[in-house]
Amino acid sequence: MAAFGLARNSCGLINGLRVSYRSLVQVKYGAKSACLLQTNIQSDCRWYSVSHLSVKERIEKKRKAAQMGGGQKRIDAQHQRGKLTARERVELLLDPESFVETDMFVEHRCSDFGMEQDANKFPGDSVVTGRGRINGRLVYVFSQRNVLASGVIPQISLIMGPCAGGAVYSPALTDFTFMVKDTSYLFITGPDVVKSVTNEDVTQEELGGAKTHTAVSGVAHRAFENDVEALLYLRDFFNFLPLSNQDPAPIRECQDPSDRLVKSLDTVVPFESTKAYDMLDIIHAIVDEGDFFEIMPTYAKNIVVGFARMNGRTVGIVGNQPKVASGCLDINSSVKGARFVRFCDAFNIPIITFVDVPGFLPGTAQEYGGIIRHGAKLLFAFAEATVPKITIITRKAYGGAYDVMSSKHLRGDMNYAWPTAEVAVMGAKGAVQIIFRGKENQAEAEAEYVEKFANPFPAAVRGFVDDIIEPATTRKRICRDLEVLASKKQVNPWKKHANIPL
Repeated sequence: MAAFGLARNSCGLINGLRVSYRSLVQVKYGAKSACLLQTNIQSDCRWYSVSHLSVKERIEKKRKAAQMGGGQKRIDAQHQRGKLTARERVELLLDPESFVETDMFVEHRCSDFGMEQDANKFPGDSVVTGRGRINGRLVYVFSQRNVLASGVIPQISLIMGPCAGGAVYSPALTDFTFMVKDTSYLFITGPDVVKSVTNEDVTQEELGGAKTHTAVSGVAHRAFENDVEALLYLRDFFNFLPLSNQDPAPIRECQDPSDRLVKSLDTVVPFESTKAYDMLDIIHAIVDEGDFFEIMPTYAKNIVVGFARMNGRTVGIVGNQPKVASGCLDINSSVKGARFVRFCDAFNIPIITFVDVPGFLPGTAQEYGGIIRHGAKLLFAFAEATVPKITIITRKAYGGAYDVMSSKHLRGDMNYAWPTAEVAVMGAKGAVQIIFRGKENQAEAEAEYVEKFANPFPAAVRGFVDDIIEPATTRKRICRDLEVLASKKQVNPWKKHANIPL
């Protein structure tokens, strides 16, 4: 009504001045020019007139055009490829009727190559933005503006189609990037350009598909089968995260007792120190209701990272994976772990670390690739983090790799060892070969070394671990410690920013 009133008053003002303008122009420019001016004024007034096509009708017409995107033909083509439209994705992601769109009527202003024609203009201009709610919690759906928001609000990118050129840096700057198998692509230069420059024949899927970026490059954090699965999983994932660095993560009512004993953990670690086991078995057994959202499950699989809940509270989980490369740290796993730890620290999410690491992966490929620099990232991330940090050593904790895995030396709050834990510079066999090189009875020396060092007592005596606990009590201990550490306040020295070894 306010806008409508303004239009009527404007027209009245013009009518009131018409006689004065007509007289003035006749004197200055003659009758012909005065007539022309009057015609223009009448035309302008007719645009504001309530007798013309109503503003409401025009708005509704534009709104319907915007909601149709590129038209029914393009919608049908999108569906035939097994993909949803942009607005269908938004509606599925958000709570029903919670989406409030912004800039629905924006159109491009390009006039080249016939783009100025009405047939080539679409309200909304290819981007749908606005706000809504996921499970009642406010969320914004938007494009760009990433760097200043980093560390202030969690940012998630869901790639559901082609994304190429400079546009790929927007999702690359966000905290988590998810893709849809067979329909989403990320690459700086497409297959045709690659062919012309390097003479390589490569498909879109091979160059920048979901499998490439979740298993090889590490650009994406997870991939889903189709649009619907991706959006539903994203709704679940969103529930782990706080809305900003000033807000706590949501607390879910927990039906899983915090003091539950997990008897299966007493036998999960094999007696033979060289035999593998699955760290995920430990994680699923300890967290609330076995619910663990793993991040980057197909990339750098020798380390496991993801989100879970302990007594209803969100926690970040980091753990070596003995099933892959014996749990050794390498370049990719160090970067994967460091990035995850820094996210948890930025948004006040406690970190629980499970350690079974025999060392850094040896070899020229790792050394030439900069394992020293990349391994330092993980050390830096844990040392810098001020959130509650709880560490459980399940078996091997050797050398520098033990140090970087949230050890007590990196300001860990509570560090525990299972009876199967070994905290040492290196394994018994390797140590004996160095210490007793050239001497007889090496088998006897190895047995003596194992007896003395291949157990958690040397670490406990030196204060490297706070207690040696029964595996079955691990969940109970963690939940109890998280309650105590909920009020933890630790402040790093003031600095403009740290200089992490990138």
